[in-house]
Amino acid sequence: MENHITTRHRKKFWFAFFVLFFFWYMMLYGYDWSSIPGLSSVTHNQSDDDKNQEDSLQSMESNPIPEPRVVENNREIPIQSSDSNSVPESDNAKNQLENTATPKSDNDTVPLPQDKNVTVVSDESNNYDPIVEDLPGLEKEMEPSLPKEEQKQEQEQEQEQEDKAVTERTTQKPCTGRYVYVHELPSRFNHEYIKECKLLNKWHDMCQYFVNSGLGESLGNPQRLFLPSGWYITHQFSLEVIFHNRMKQYECLTNDSSKAAAIFVPYYSGLDVSRYLWDSDKASVKDSDSIELLKWLREKPEWKFMNGRDHFLVSGRITWDFRRAVDNYTEWGNKLMVLPESQNMTMLTIESSPWDKNDFAIPYPTYFHPRTDEQVLEWQNKMRRQKRRSLFCFAGAPRPNMEDSIRSEIMSQCSAVPKKCRLIECKNDKHNCLKPANVMRMFQNSVFCLQPPGDSFTRRSTFDSILAGCIPVFFSPGSAYVQYLWHLPKDHGSYSVLIPEGDVKRKGVSIDSVLSRIPRSRVSAMRERVIKLIPNVVYADPRSRLKRLDDAFDLTVRGVVRRVEALRKEMKEGRNYSGAFDSESSWKYYTFGTTAEHEWDHYFKRYR
Repeated sequence: MENHITTRHRKKFWFAFFVLFFFWYMMLYGYDWSSIPGLSSVTHNQSDDDKNQEDSLQSMESNPIPEPRVVENNREIPIQSSDSNSVPESDNAKNQLENTATPKSDNDTVPLPQDKNVTVVSDESNNYDPIVEDLPGLEKEMEPSLPKEEQKQEQEQEQEQEDKAVTERTTQKPCTGRYVYVHELPSRFNHEYIKECKLLNKWHDMCQYFVNSGLGESLGNPQRLFLPSGWYITHQFSLEVIFHNRMKQYECLTNDSSKAAAIFVPYYSGLDVSRYLWDSDKASVKDSDSIELLKWLREKPEWKFMNGRDHFLVSGRITWDFRRAVDNYTEWGNKLMVLPESQNMTMLTIESSPWDKNDFAIPYPTYFHPRTDEQVLEWQNKMRRQKRRSLFCFAGAPRPNMEDSIRSEIMSQCSAVPKKCRLIECKNDKHNCLKPANVMRMFQNSVFCLQPPGDSFTRRSTFDSILAGCIPVFFSPGSAYVQYLWHLPKDHGSYSVLIPEGDVKRKGVSIDSVLSRIPRSRVSAMRERVIKLIPNVVYADPRSRLKRLDDAFDLTVRGVVRRVEALRKEMKEGRNYSGAFDSESSWKYYTFGTTAEHEWDHYFKRYR
């Protein structure tokens, strides 16, 4: 009986519990509490907050941040920049960029070498964004993405050009006017050098650099600095091997030389001469292979058609290694590029001579050799997201025996501001600069990378910095602007800074001061331009082929084909382009299309 009563009470309890729970739920979620006086003000305040936020956004749209301006000929004009934002980038800007697949002053102004009449308006005028005084401020403050009409037009034009290039590659007869014929040279002019790779350098074993089709051993992804694949320990002087293997994958090869727009000579001239550069005992034979090669070419029917003017050759060293002007074998280099037959050919080197007509510079090989377009885009986006804690950096060694070198001054200035500048001194006993991870880590963490001349005008480091999304700072136009005409923009101020070397060495100009005064918006635009240049300066893996993007190889072949086409047209018309300008003005003619007086003349004046 008692158990029965207990069971009934338990059932009543649970029934009452569920009834109360049901009424509580309906009162909480089913009733409009805003109708009760005293509580409606809460809802109204929330609506007001939402409205204020909308008003704030509308106000921002109607009153955008003042765009950067410059003074040109006593008139203020806006500076046009690319579709990028300040550091760090906003999410909107990041999404916008990820959809893109590319493409003399004192201390108080930004160097804008493209127009000597342009100077940056200082921040005192209140017409410019605040200057980059410190990097923490640069990283913390976010500038909204409010593209101006001019910027939109520029972006549309760039995209239109990219789409046009892709359309041409996919819809036109793929090889019309692009056929390349490759000479089958005796192996003594290329492959045998690799077989004897231990003889190429007196101090280092070069054999490791010729595996993987000349890319070198796989670099891996130490400390997640790179991507899981596509990175190799590539030697700076291995370009001719990479280029030859890349040519084997070219889509428009032909066995019929009469169809060819250009004829490639796969002679590994850099490997040839490197065997004798530091060995005086063998100096007497360092011209032998180059002379024999030219003799072999002269006897071929392909040579006779244009007397070699449709032939081109890639050398993986700088031009000065092939321009010994005297017969004294103890002098530096061989005579390859001063021999008569070579004067007719197009000679491609990693550094060209500003004073000669037939050699043209193409990029040094970097550590990155992508197999797909997606790898390139992934790396570009990684560099857009990269945080950069140093304002500028330098990797290199001083040149105490070179009187005009500014490297010691640069290293001294860098050491004076350790919070803003990072330095890797390349000493033989440490080999810091021979470790790709060391250099690339520093470049990836820096906004600007200093690129002063070394033993010659150019440096591989320039292309490593572009690869890292680091804005190159040059001290001579001979380091890039008159060199890589097929791969870098003519508007050099859009992707780099020029600080005249004389200003640093003799006038005491502070590099830190110059770079710190560049506005954030301009820094962001320059960095985005640099990142878009990455495909232009990398050589894709020779064992694959990019589908949408053009790499350094593609741009090189296109430049050669256009040059040969122009030469062929002049020959038909009975004209001779070489008579249009003096060799001493070659740099000016090829860069600007004129030999008139120029503000850079003093950089290239030779004393004889």
